[in-house]
Amino acid sequence: MLEKLTGTFSNIIRTISGKSTITEKNIEETVEEIKMALLEADVNLRVVRRFVNATIEEAKGEKVLKAVDPGQQFVKIIYDRIVTMLGDKKTDLSLKGPDTQSVILLLGLQGAGKTTAAHKLAARLKKEGRRPLLVACDLVRPAAVEQLSVLGQKIDVPVYKEEGAKDAVKVAKAGMDFAKKNGLDTVIIDTAGRLQIDEAMMQELVNIKNALPPQETILVADAMTGQNAVDIAKSFDEKLGLSGVILTKFDSDARGGAALSLKTITGKPILYIGTGEKTEDFEPFHPERIASRILGMGDVVSLVEKAQQTVDQEEALRMQKKMQRNEFTLQDMLEQFQSVKKMGSMSQILDMMPGLAGQISEEQLAQADTKRQEAIIQSMTYKERMNHLIIGPSRRKRIAKGSGTSVQEVNKLIKQFEKTKLTMKKLSRNKGAQAKLLQQMGGMGGMGAGFPGGLGF
Repeated sequence: MLEKLTGTFSNIIRTISGKSTITEKNIEETVEEIKMALLEADVNLRVVRRFVNATIEEAKGEKVLKAVDPGQQFVKIIYDRIVTMLGDKKTDLSLKGPDTQSVILLLGLQGAGKTTAAHKLAARLKKEGRRPLLVACDLVRPAAVEQLSVLGQKIDVPVYKEEGAKDAVKVAKAGMDFAKKNGLDTVIIDTAGRLQIDEAMMQELVNIKNALPPQETILVADAMTGQNAVDIAKSFDEKLGLSGVILTKFDSDARGGAALSLKTITGKPILYIGTGEKTEDFEPFHPERIASRILGMGDVVSLVEKAQQTVDQEEALRMQKKMQRNEFTLQDMLEQFQSVKKMGSMSQILDMMPGLAGQISEEQLAQADTKRQEAIIQSMTYKERMNHLIIGPSRRKRIAKGSGTSVQEVNKLIKQFEKTKLTMKKLSRNKGAQAKLLQQMGGMGGMGAGFPGGLGF
């Protein structure tokens, strides 16, 4: 996620934050580096110019040049300016109360991910206590209605559809009637897209909007298309009046041009971002958190939220007791690996860790990936997982063959497991050591060292 931009900004921030004095020349050189980084990230030229002018103007004032810690003060200015580029603050949906219907109209070009975004949004709203209905108004793309039906079943959300329908406006209005009769309070309309903007598509969308009308008119755009996404947003906004944007494929966007340009150019906030293929890979857009990630400062708040959403509290308590009794097994380690995977890919997790965002090489990331370690444990018998001491040379050879790894990798995993278990044993007997470890992990920065199996950082 924004790897290229984060790597560049992390280096810039590290260099400038350590300076005890800042000169106008330092400021100009740093801002020039940032300018080039933003242009390479496909950020709109007008946005870049505005950023550069505002940063230089503020940084050259007495606030920075005469500050006690000018390097940190300058970093704060850069952070604030990026937050402003991204939209200042999180924007929530403007929906009515639960006793009436709120309509969310989703628009976008074909391939942007409207249907997937519709079901992800429905799942999130359902989790927040609303009663959503998905309405299949994409009557152009083959199998679009069926795709929405399947996705709706997956999250147990009703889907209104009419087989063989030709009039999207009639389907949308009928969907509203269905919602009223069944006490459903949030109607999400999935509309037809095209490979490019055309008058017929726009007129159909205008007709649907006029017939409803919606509380939210949201463009679903592909983050990887950079400035094209901004141009598309401008075109849709001129015709339909957008209330916000959902950026899909944000996890695959290494540059960030769309996210950094949209608010300034269109005036419309980014509401949500798609961060993966799973239903739950869909997050509210927090400008300040994304700015923190871009600067390589991590995003501890989002990381903790993900942990809270995915970790079973009873299971965590059970695991804690096993650690205290020195009963931690390879089977438990496997379950820990699988629990962390629910929070997202390893690269996504590392992006949110302070000091690690943008600093992890491909080789280190490969080492942090637990797939091979999981394969090794899964190739063991249940008895071996519960008692690693019985795993002798012949068993290790069999496990390596069964997991497609080497004996050396099996040995390394078992050694790491023994080291982790020993650490847990010491901690269970030493309250002071527990407090020290918690202090080290206060910013989640100690996660690499304390993580079962180790991340190798």
